[in-house]
Amino acid sequence: MLQNSLLIIASFLLVFIPLFPKIPLLDILPGYIVRMRAEDLLVLFAFIYYLYLLFKKKIDFKNKVTPWIFAYLGIASLSILSAVFLIKTIPLQLLHVGKSVLHLFRYTEYFSLFFIMFSSIKKPKDIKVVLYALIFTVMAVSVYGYGQRYWYWPVFSTMNREFSKGIVLYLTEHARVQSTFGGHYDLAAYLTIVLPILYLLAINIKNKWQRFGLHFVHVVGLWLLVMSASRTSFIAYIGAVLVGILLFSLSKEKFLNKVFYFAKKSFTYLLLVSILMYSFGEDMRERFEQVLRAYPETYKNYETTRDFTIKQLSFFKDPIARIKEIQESKKPKNGIAFDNTLTPTDEQPVVTKPIDVYVDIPEKVAVATAGAIVYEERPRTWSANAIKYGLSFAIRLDELWPNAINGFMKNPLLGSGYATLNKKEFYQFTEAESTDNNFLRTLGETGLLGLISFYGAIITLLIILYQNQKGEKLNQLKVINIAFTAASIGLLLNATYIDVFASSKVAFTYWALAGAILAYNNHVKKTKKGS
Repeated sequence: MLQNSLLIIASFLLVFIPLFPKIPLLDILPGYIVRMRAEDLLVLFAFIYYLYLLFKKKIDFKNKVTPWIFAYLGIASLSILSAVFLIKTIPLQLLHVGKSVLHLFRYTEYFSLFFIMFSSIKKPKDIKVVLYALIFTVMAVSVYGYGQRYWYWPVFSTMNREFSKGIVLYLTEHARVQSTFGGHYDLAAYLTIVLPILYLLAINIKNKWQRFGLHFVHVVGLWLLVMSASRTSFIAYIGAVLVGILLFSLSKEKFLNKVFYFAKKSFTYLLLVSILMYSFGEDMRERFEQVLRAYPETYKNYETTRDFTIKQLSFFKDPIARIKEIQESKKPKNGIAFDNTLTPTDEQPVVTKPIDVYVDIPEKVAVATAGAIVYEERPRTWSANAIKYGLSFAIRLDELWPNAINGFMKNPLLGSGYATLNKKEFYQFTEAESTDNNFLRTLGETGLLGLISFYGAIITLLIILYQNQKGEKLNQLKVINIAFTAASIGLLLNATYIDVFASSKVAFTYWALAGAILAYNNHVKKTKKGS
């Protein structure tokens, strides 16, 4: 009974964390964007219960991934000590040290779901409970995203500190859907994990009704991913599915069978993606075009292909036109409009500013005068990277990524500590942290040792899954292992542009699934040995 209760708790968290909006309960640190939420309390209670079962020796936590996780947490602790006492990038003040320790606690919290889920799986068929929970969650998140897009359901954003207070917003016409997540990037990263799993399971399941159900949930989730307009996550998702199809094709015996399987499945999949993209992905296409405009010859060829394709697929536009007819009547009369872009996206950009900036808002500069300081508006200046690649990519190239490299150089082994990469001055208190490249963020904050130990945990898990399914026929173990491997590769691709492993809803989900898959593998192996 105790063992089943842990599975119920773990599956509930797998559903609750993505679905419950990021409404804060209280401030942890004054002026900081990270706040305590309901999920934090629930995970804490679940972990206390987990420790109780561990103390009673009702469960076991030992596996080959655990040492890597413990190593990372130990290295992160040393990194904070180094930052305070050795390289002095964190002031010895409660507010600054507390912020860095808060990040360490957050990573510990994420990892706790790995251990909870790992210990909750007691037999191979328990994995079905986890998969059903995942399917339900994707469907619910997608329904809420539809409600946000077309029926003005509430938005709870954490895109800035003011919004993160729990202000109720609604989406404007061109705002990107974020569903129950704190931002569209977080939503897209979550879908990068779950959608490849659903699709790869669907194309390998024999029961036609189960196959239809998985395909349906996948298509609904794919629509939501398109509406999030996250380019990096979309590319990572496609890459993950194609990797999964490739791995399945390698299980075929003859070479021609391998080629035919990959070609057939890839064509069918890419056709589905293309239809949804050109039916609903106007904002997504526009963002891709912004990148291509930096390369005139490539963009010219793209325009020719795009115009022809849109003409062929134009009949898919009719449902959208009917939906928009009734959308306007549902707009809240006294609501607060929310658009997570800086400016309206339906105006054409001009060549004198970055391609993703549509209204050139002047910069306010403090100017000292006799007896007072006044603020003057001056034209903004843009870097060469901003003009060529757009503001979004330029911020990474000019600011965020160099900051992470500088943090690494201050202490190559341990980094400069959590929450130090965006600081301009020693005592500066930044209200949020971002590097927009999780590898560089890990390297800058916790150094080479942190990078090796953190991603060593993921690589070790994938090696275990590969070894367990190697030589197997296309059975349930192999399908699940390949599906999760593909999802992991997709999330790692996403991590090159977004801090996905620092996003709570994404990190909780990934590490929970990692624990479940590893436990499932262990129990399948035990069952085979016992038979």
